[in-house]
Amino acid sequence: MLYLFPADPTAVESRRFDLITTVFRTTIIITIGWGLFNFSGTTSNMFKKLSMRLDGDEDSMLVPFLSRILRAIIIALTLTVVLDTWGFDINGFIAGLGLGGLAFALAAQDTIGNFFGGIIIVTERPFKKGDWIETPTVEGIVEDISFRSTKVRTFSEGLVTVPNSTLAHEPITNWSEMNKRQIAFEIQFPFETPIASLKRSRERIENELKEHEGIDQETIFVRLHDFNQSGIELMFYFFTKTTAWEEWLIVKEGVNLRIVEILHEEGVDFALPARDLYVKTHDSLEEIIEDEEHVEGERSREP
Repeated sequence: MLYLFPADPTAVESRRFDLITTVFRTTIIITIGWGLFNFSGTTSNMFKKLSMRLDGDEDSMLVPFLSRILRAIIIALTLTVVLDTWGFDINGFIAGLGLGGLAFALAAQDTIGNFFGGIIIVTERPFKKGDWIETPTVEGIVEDISFRSTKVRTFSEGLVTVPNSTLAHEPITNWSEMNKRQIAFEIQFPFETPIASLKRSRERIENELKEHEGIDQETIFVRLHDFNQSGIELMFYFFTKTTAWEEWLIVKEGVNLRIVEILHEEGVDFALPARDLYVKTHDSLEEIIEDEEHVEGERSREP
């Protein structure tokens, strides 16, 4: 009854006005927060300009990482201002966070370590999205980096999630940063191969590599450098200009086919793996029978 027929209509109108004002302010705050949240997306012009100034790389993980941090800050500030608008004691809340922050930090050391590991990875930029990396933990293509972990797609199409703290403390090989790609192997020839044929074959193969458009001319080695039980070993060591795996395979295949053609033209054969096989022979059938009887006698005396 008091609510329907209030003793002080002015007080009711005042409370109603305060409620409408609070709702209106809350709506404005949430609208501004939502606008800032969308403005801080990775596709915004602000981050596009920042990316071009910092590294000029669209695949860099710096912009997405900064965007996530900025959005988290915007959400926290918006929530704090809304609570303050409705009369909650923000100072006490912040003080409580300060007291509980220590306990949280102790309980979430790994999470905090992963977060700072992510910051190290993003700022030092040992790799970027789409790079082929190799570490003692994982090898594959980088797909994403978040506050806690980095996602790497392996060559078997598995998705491995590696904690950032782990990557920050491991040596990282970024194969995508290669300026050229190595080809190294050996071919073995029998010891009875004529030396003149070997020399001509080596020289022809070396000249072919020096004239190949896909081979980097700075480092080319074709040398007879070792001996083993199978024969003479010819070493090949050079680099392709391309670093793309498929193109690298095409160049390597062409080189291998040309090597085989040259060796066949020079009459040089490949060495087969050598093994020494010792065969015991018997002079007569009587010796074979005696050996079998001796073995049977030994077996019969066994306990």
